[in-house]
Amino acid sequence: MPDAIDDLFRRFGKAFNKADVEEIAACVTDDFEWRLNAGGSPSGRVLKGKDDLRAYFGDKSVAHREARFSEARIHRAGDKLFGTFRVTGIDHAGKPFDRYGIDLYELRDGKIALKDSYLKAD
Repeated sequence: MPDAIDDLFRRFGKAFNKADVEEIAACVTDDFEWRLNAGGSPSGRVLKGKDDLRAYFGDKSVAHREARFSEARIHRAGDKLFGTFRVTGIDHAGKPFDRYGIDLYELRDGKIALKDSYLKAD
């Protein structure tokens, strides 16, 4: 029988595949931090809180189109988790992409508090 963490990540993954920002927001803490694989600084572009999350998904100039996540697996390493995945789609410049990635996660109070993302580059 799946536990609460499995349920949380299943729900979170389905929301990402649908770009359902409100369902994503329901899975994260109010002070959620997402370190994207972009931005030019060592920590990438950092989104803080649900409002930043909503703004990111609302900005169609940076969002990937037709992004589809597959081959997703969650791995537990003590009190940390990491997820491996494959993502395909069309980037914001109209170019198709197919990449593997990894996310490092921290949980707090049954929700995701941190998502630190890494993608294979072209």
